[in-house]
Amino acid sequence: MQTWDELEAACRECTKCALHETRSNVVFEIGNRAADILFIGEGPGENEDLKGEPFVGRGGQLLDDMLKIIGLHRDKNIYIANIVKCRPPKNRDPSNAERSACIDWLNSQISLINPRIIVCLGRIAAMELISPDFKITQDQGKWHDKNGVKYMALFHPAALLRDPNRRPETFVSLKELERTIKALNCAL
Repeated sequence: MQTWDELEAACRECTKCALHETRSNVVFEIGNRAADILFIGEGPGENEDLKGEPFVGRGGQLLDDMLKIIGLHRDKNIYIANIVKCRPPKNRDPSNAERSACIDWLNSQISLINPRIIVCLGRIAAMELISPDFKITQDQGKWHDKNGVKYMALFHPAALLRDPNRRPETFVSLKELERTIKALNCAL
């Protein structure tokens, strides 16, 4: 198994798909590499590509507010990564080929972290990690167990910015996440 430094260095040199041709930065991670809780988005947007860090735009500000509600913080007790590490042009959804080219990086991150809880942010991440037929409007906030890890999906923060009417049900799901974190005695 690679070390964190080896994995990150190799990922930063990746040319497995065409996304590398237009990236400013590889968006590898933010957070605590020893965290029990892993949040996974679909891919970087423009702000993330420019800064080289996941969730730094308006959606990132909303994510930080959501985390704060339940006592989590990106620099302290969680780890954040994406399905793809380079920005799809015009912030479009990453293609199946791009996700397939990049998934080994995420799988290696998951292996190194060995999280107890994985929270998928949005439909793309949930379809990749929970089930290909995942329906975010029906299944967000529900727990799924896979290989001893608890998975939950929440609406992507960008979707909540576009449709604030989804915020109340997301709040309920956040509180469920908080209860499960406490029940599992996750390191905070």
